[in-house]
Amino acid sequence: MNTDLSTQMLAMNATKTQHSVQIAVFKKAHEMQTDLLDTLMQSARSAPPPGQGARIDKLA
Repeated sequence: MNTDLSTQMLAMNATKTQHSVQIAVFKKAHEMQTDLLDTLMQSARSAPPPGQGARIDKLA
């Protein structure tokens, strides 16, 4: 009886740990995606308008 109970407790702790790791990985992935989007948006906002770049735009 004690081995069954201890086995169940061990399995529950392992499941709890696995779920905690899954949540942490999900949160980190979301944080990284958010950081990437912020970086892309900042570079898109700081780009010069067409015709005002480093090269001469002869079509403007």
